[in-house]
Amino acid sequence: MFGLDPQTVMMAAAVTLFSGFVKGAIGFAMPMIMMSAFGSFLPAHMALALLILPTLATNIQQAGRQGLPAALDSARRYKWHIAMVAVFIFVSAPFARILPPWLMYLALGLPITVFALWQLAGGHVGLAPRHRRAAEISSGIIGGLYGGISGIWGPPLIVYLLAIRAPKQEQIRVQGVVFLLGAAALTLAHLRSGVLNAQTLPLSALMIVPAFAGMQMGFAVQDRLDVAQFRRWTLVLLVLTGLNLVRRSLMMG
Repeated sequence: MFGLDPQTVMMAAAVTLFSGFVKGAIGFAMPMIMMSAFGSFLPAHMALALLILPTLATNIQQAGRQGLPAALDSARRYKWHIAMVAVFIFVSAPFARILPPWLMYLALGLPITVFALWQLAGGHVGLAPRHRRAAEISSGIIGGLYGGISGIWGPPLIVYLLAIRAPKQEQIRVQGVVFLLGAAALTLAHLRSGVLNAQTLPLSALMIVPAFAGMQMGFAVQDRLDVAQFRRWTLVLLVLTGLNLVRRSLMMG
C-alpha cells in the first residue's frame, strides 16, 4: 500500500488514533507522540510525511470546535503572541544552520520540565492583568525564536496559558489556532520539499481518519475533565514533552 505493507499501515493508524485521543483530551502533543512512535518502524522522511496532514486537519478541528467566530475571537485576543511567533520564526530561522539543534532542545526542554514539575508539586505562578501583555509578547518571542531553529513553538504558549489560568475551552481553542498556523506552514513547506509526494501524500491523508476518530474520543474525555483535572493532565503532558526534548538533545549531543 503506497510502499508500505498492510501491517505497517495498521501500526501507523493505531499510533495516530492514540495521538489523536491525547490531543483531543488535552490539546497538544500529537506530533511528538507520532514522530516518537513512527521513528521505531518507519524511515524518518516517511514518519514526518505521515504526521503532516493529520496534524493540519486536527488543528482545524480543534480550533473550530466552538465555531469560526470563537476561533477568530481567540486569534484576536492572542494576536500579540501569534504575531511575535510569526515574526521571530523568520528572525531565528537563518540561525538554524549555525546553532546546534541539541542546544535548542535542551534549552527549551529543561525549563519547561522544571516549570511543570514545580506546578505539579504545588507551585503557583500568577500574572496580574497589567503584566499580561508583556508576558504574552515575551512568550511569543521565545516561541518564535525556538520555532525558527527547532520547529517547536508550542510549549511557551502552553506555559503562558497555564500562568494566566485560561479557561479550559479557551486554552484548547487558542492552542488549536496557533498550532494550525504552524501546521499550514509545515504542509506548504513539505509540498515544496518533496517530503509530501505521490507516495506519501495518500498515506498522510489516510491517517486523517484515525486522527479524527481519536480526537472525537479525546473530546469526550476533555468534556468530562474539570478544570483541576485538565490542568493536572496538561502539566503531566508538559513534563513528558520537556523530557522528550531533553532526550532528543542528549541523543544529538
